[in-house]
Amino acid sequence: MTLRVEFHCHTAASRDSLARPEALLATCRSRGIDRLVITDHNTIAGARLAKALDPERVIVGEEIMTTGGELLAAFVTEQVPPGLTPHETIGILRAQGAFISVAHPFDRHRKGHWELPALLEIVPLVDAIEVFNARCMSPRPNQEAQAFALERGLHATVGSDSHTVFELGRATMQLPDFNDATSLTSALSQARFETRLSSPLVHFTSRYAVWRKKMMGR
Repeated sequence: MTLRVEFHCHTAASRDSLARPEALLATCRSRGIDRLVITDHNTIAGARLAKALDPERVIVGEEIMTTGGELLAAFVTEQVPPGLTPHETIGILRAQGAFISVAHPFDRHRKGHWELPALLEIVPLVDAIEVFNARCMSPRPNQEAQAFALERGLHATVGSDSHTVFELGRATMQLPDFNDATSLTSALSQARFETRLSSPLVHFTSRYAVWRKKMMGR
């Protein structure tokens, strides 16, 4: 059995998204996305809500800001706070049995990118590198990530990093069935990727979401 997987997406639980879990799930069904790893910024509240609505499709994840850069995690059972060192964050995730990937490591336009020394330090401790993020402003950060992973023989993940419903599925993985971090890691050795960059204009939707929540006192 092969699954189409969206590994990196956000709900309205992220401060820069207005996407309702119900709308994301409806879009998954219409676009043939079998598994959805919801990775809100520093929270699992949206992912838990979505999983309650569709337990088979949704995997609880989190995008966590560390002092070195952002990490993506799947199969998260307890929310991990931001602002810890990469080693502290990885230790907490490992204790939960989570899968760990490095988010958009070379996208220097984002606060969560990684400096090379810090990235090299954690490579032996993570499961994969995100080699394609559809929200990168140009192909170059993804090309650097792909070269980095290939040179070191690392597993790779891709994701749309969607903050809106219409971005969902811009970057997906075709994988054998999996049900935990171990089987996901194994499945990645057979991954096939479908990837397209989103328009740079999608970043304005995130700015609008932040502004709207501020105006609403949220």
